Amino acid sequence: MEAIWKKSRQLRRQATDAERTLWRHLKGRQLGGHKFRRQFPIAGYIADFACVEARLAIELDGGQHLDAVQYDAQRTRKLATNGYRVLRFWNDDVLLRTEAVLEEIMRNLTVEDCR
Repeated sequence: MEAIWKKSRQLRRQATDAERTLWRHLKGRQLGGHKFRRQFPIAGYIADFACVEARLAIELDGGQHLDAVQYDAQRTRKLATNGYRVLRFWNDDVLLRTEAVLEEIMRNLTVEDCR
């Protein structure tokens, strides 16, 4: 198995509270019938969540991302050059304002994109 897929599997097993919270709402096509994958490899990076059909990647950022602004920008550019739009949310927003996060994700999806 390729190393990035092994890392992806490891990250799924070690999900953060915010990742587990969001996944409860995304799995099983619960969000408007859209299929999401978690810890999904794209362009040499692992996106926290991705709707492949809509070419939408969702990244959850914790405090460590305050020190990784350039890396995150590079990562976003790489995903964009591979056709993905990237949404970023702070972990606190996912945990404390889950409905607002889900609404923002829905605004970035269209019926044609993900069915």
